[in-house]
Amino acid sequence: MLYDILIIGGGPAGLSAAIYGRRSGRSVLILEKEGFGGQIAFSPRVENYPGTGSISGAALADAMLAQALEQGADTEVGTVTSLACEDGIWTALTDDGESYRGRSVILAVGAEHRHLGLPQEEALLGSGISYCAVCDGDFYRGKRVCVCGGGDSALQEAILLCDIAKSVTLIHRRSEFRAEKALVERFRARENAAVLTPYNIKELLSSEGRLTGLSLAHAESGEARRIDCDGLFVCYGQTPATAPFRELLELEGGYAAAGENGVTAQPGLFVAGDCRKKSVRQLTTAVSDGANAAMSAVHYLEGN
Repeated sequence: MLYDILIIGGGPAGLSAAIYGRRSGRSVLILEKEGFGGQIAFSPRVENYPGTGSISGAALADAMLAQALEQGADTEVGTVTSLACEDGIWTALTDDGESYRGRSVILAVGAEHRHLGLPQEEALLGSGISYCAVCDGDFYRGKRVCVCGGGDSALQEAILLCDIAKSVTLIHRRSEFRAEKALVERFRARENAAVLTPYNIKELLSSEGRLTGLSLAHAESGEARRIDCDGLFVCYGQTPATAPFRELLELEGGYAAAGENGVTAQPGLFVAGDCRKKSVRQLTTAVSDGANAAMSAVHYLEGN
């Protein structure tokens, strides 16, 4: 079947794009490599999405998928390994040998947070481990938290958490920070802020399924140290999933360079969500990206 819009990625951006595409009367296929809903499906609670109050990420993802299906979107599971266009028709090939065709494509492949790679990290997600202070900081109001990382994003998250948490300890594996000096000075000036450098996190400590502390090792001497905490925010950056499409996109740091309308230099190819270069990556911005990209695709189809 030849679809009007192929959407690669079934997270909030892709599902939003599907809803808007179908409401514009276009045939839509969503290709998702793992589970629909993207990273938000793993969040225990979402409290910053308008109109939902407090809801589990899994429930919100299910509701988004159900709405896209009710609108008439089709879905397939498979990892897209290549994408090419010939005579105005795009073909997406998946790792199981299947191919899907569309007159336009929206890449909503997202970005993944870099992890510590330690045992229990996945099990403690939402029970002490977080990758976003804007999303989850309020769950740690009045508690002791740590932030690991040394770039601008780590310092910005640590400063934000100083207004929420009882104490914020910034852990970095090097003696010097990569972040702007002004951010480091702003953090150090906070009364509830502390810095531990150069230390590596060696073990996550837990009790009854919740994080209780960290086992650290000095990066130079190897000296062991333990710190008690209620939460750890991992700020090692993100990796956008744009690698299979790098020949088609203009990339900046791995992110697709495109405006809010999602338009790329390739006619009929659009991007949406966390894989797009932008300053804020949140659930709400992913959904708005999906709507914008879908409308751009519809306008493209109307002109072709």
